[in-house]
Formats: sequence, C-alpha cells, structure tokens
Amino acid sequence: MEVDFKFIHRLFYPQVPAVLSASHRGRTGAMPVVSYASVSDSPPLVAIGCNPTAFTCKLVLSARAFSLSLVGSSQLKSVERLATVRGTSVKDKLLAVGLQHSRGVKLPVPVLEKAEATLECKLQRTVRTGDHLLIVGRVMAARAAGSFSDSWDFGRYSPILYTGWKEGMTTYTGTSKT
Repeated sequence: MEVDFKFIHRLFYPQVPAVLSASHRGRTGAMPVVSYASVSDSPPLVAIGCNPTAFTCKLVLSARAFSLSLVGSSQLKSVERLATVRGTSVKDKLLAVGLQHSRGVKLPVPVLEKAEATLECKLQRTVRTGDHLLIVGRVMAARAAGSFSDSWDFGRYSPILYTGWKEGMTTYTGTSKT
C-alpha cells in the first residue's frame, strides 16, 4: 500500500509525547511534542521538531532555554489540553491545564511537579527543516523519578502512547485504542 506523504509521520506512532515548556517575560508556554531525540552524549544534546508559529516555540527562542518532560498516563487529560489551549490566551499554559510546576534548578525553565523525568536545556542552535524548526538544546540538568534507575521500570511508569489526533488525542493502552 502506498502511503500518502501527509501521513508519513504516523508510521512512527505510537510515540511517547514529551512536554516542551519555556518561560519568558512572565509568560509560560508548553506543548506536547512527539518529534524529539537524544542526538549527542558528549556534549549531551537533545533535538525537538517544533512548528515555528507555535507560541511555545517562540517562547523557547526568546528565552534561549526550555525544559522537556515525560509524564505518566495519569497526566493524559492535562497533556491533551495542552494541545487545545492557545498559549497566547493564557499567562501560564501549564497552570491553565492543571500541571503544577516550579522553576528549574539550573535554568529559569518550568519543571513539572509530577514529571517522571525532566531535562533542563539551554538552546544551542536551531535548524529550519521544511515547515518545522529543529530546536537543539544542551542538557544542563536531568532528573527522573524513582521509576527510572538505568532504564525505565514499566511496572512503576506507565507512559502515554500517542497514536494520533482524531477528534482528540488518541492513545494506545496495550489492548485497545481509547
């Protein structure tokens, strides 16, 4: 079967969404992202594919810093709301969707209180990649909950598995789509 190019990204699903967050001049933005990766161990670098018209992406560029957090399936509704609330319409998008946060340890970035893992990153560079911007950040701090030692304990961490957007976020629970 031939796949229409507009659906190529769906071949990579399911994905574990991360929450990209940034604060600048009293505004806090956040958005779920599924196009991200560790791209270097030394120095530690991560890259995120981001729509440059998104308010959160603009905050990342202005702040020159961001956080990238993984949350468990208990935070599904809040992550879904992140995708529907416009960042320009609220002062703090994380609080608006029910995600409590504090300031990072190394950088002035939002750190989600119930995150399973959070990276605090300093913006290293950006690369225009078609209709998206590749944001590359240097990891300045990394923390994880007790569900991570050298790898994830999936008995303690239940990640969100994003399968697409059809009248809302669709996820995979291992037995059926919900």
